[in-house]
Amino acid sequence: MLEVGNGGMSIEEYRSHFSIWALMKAPLLIGCDVRTLSKRTLSILGNKEVIDVNQDSLGVQGRKIRSNRALEVWAGPLLGKRVVVVLWNRSQTRALISVGWREIGLSPSSLVAVRDLWNHSFVWMSKRYRMTAAEACKMYIMTAVRG
Repeated sequence: MLEVGNGGMSIEEYRSHFSIWALMKAPLLIGCDVRTLSKRTLSILGNKEVIDVNQDSLGVQGRKIRSNRALEVWAGPLLGKRVVVVLWNRSQTRALISVGWREIGLSPSSLVAVRDLWNHSFVWMSKRYRMTAAEACKMYIMTAVRG
């Protein structure tokens, strides 16, 4: 059961928890008292773009593709030759996490549209993406538009 909203975690930790559950296609059963949800908790549990990853009709679970101590890269296929990617820094110190297109199953020569699911925006990336943050989780859908 999801722990989002039960207390004891930061907003980033709740986002991380929800992101990994969605990527893994785990049942999204709310485990907190829905009568007392804060706006922040509701914004996490109600993120339609993240829920859509969980409910993607291809139905293939994502998986951890790389881990180096507390720095993890998770990815999985979605319908329409799209890929969901989660970059997750579980440590309390800022660190760089990067992933290349080939590592997640895209051609290195591909032009890729990248959607940031937590910021609800498209971001620019060339052939690799990097994130520098502490205790953070970023979730993206990568769509090859050419190549």
